[in-house]
Amino acid sequence: MMHVGRSPEEIAANRARYEEHQKKGLEFAPKALPGPSPLPAPAIDHAAVIHQETIPGGWYWSTKVSRGEAIRIDQAEGNSTVALVAWSAADTSERINLVDTAKIQWTTALGKGRVIFSDMGRIMFSIIEDSSGAHDCLMGGSTSASNAAKYPGEKTRNTRDNLVLVAGKLGLTRRDLPGILNLFAPVRLAEAGGFGWQAKRSNSGDYVELRAEMDMLVGFSNCPHPLDPDPTYPPKPVVITRYKAAVPAADDLCRTATAEAVRGFENNALMQA
Repeated sequence: MMHVGRSPEEIAANRARYEEHQKKGLEFAPKALPGPSPLPAPAIDHAAVIHQETIPGGWYWSTKVSRGEAIRIDQAEGNSTVALVAWSAADTSERINLVDTAKIQWTTALGKGRVIFSDMGRIMFSIIEDSSGAHDCLMGGSTSASNAAKYPGEKTRNTRDNLVLVAGKLGLTRRDLPGILNLFAPVRLAEAGGFGWQAKRSNSGDYVELRAEMDMLVGFSNCPHPLDPDPTYPPKPVVITRYKAAVPAADDLCRTATAEAVRGFENNALMQA
C-alpha cells in the first residue's frame, strides 16, 4: 500500500498552529497557586448534594459523574490513600492520563488550581479544593504480591484487584485500566534517588474536591499505598460526596492558571461543540 503523506499546505497549517501555541505559552505568565484549603472541611450545601458514599477500608466503588458536578474525597476518620481512575462516559477509550498531566503542567505536584488531563489532551478534572497537596501520580497502587510481602500471613485486598473489579462492573476489562492517581499519598523523590514516603505531609481529615469537566465514569479503591510504612493493614473509611458544583467564573483559577490548562479547555470546547 502506498503511503500518502500530508500536503505542504497541511504541514504549513500545523506548523503555524504549533508556533502560535508556543508563542502564547512563552508569553503567558502563570498565576500563583494558593496554599492548602482550610481544615476542617467546610460543610457542603445539603441542597447541592447528589449522593454520598462511604468506602470501607480495603474496598472499592464507582460512580458516574456529570460535567459541572464535583466530588469531595474526605479522610473523615483518619489517614487513608484513595486510588482514582476515570474514563470518558461518551467513549471509554479516552481515560485519565497521569503521565501527560505531569508532563503538560511541568510538575508532579498536584493541588488546588491544577487540572487532570485525559490521554486526548482534554481536561477531565479541575482540583478546586485540596487541603493536602500530597498526591502521587507516578507510583501506581498495591498488588497481591506487594501486600503479601508487606503484610505476611494476612488476608488483604489490594488496589490492582479492586480496580479490575471496578472495570468489570463498568463493562470494561483489565486492559482498559489507566494509570492511577493516589490521593493522600505523600510520595516524593528522595535525595538519594527513588521514591520516599513523607508522612509529615499527611494530615488526618484531609480532603480534596475535583470538579468534573466532562461526563465520566470514576472508580475508587481504598487500600494502603505500597510505600505507606504503617505495618498494620486496615485503612480507614473514606467518604465520597458527589454534588452540584458552582458554575466556574470567567477567571476561574483552574481554567486560567497556566497556558497548558487554557489549551486543554479549548480542546474540551472543540469536542463538546
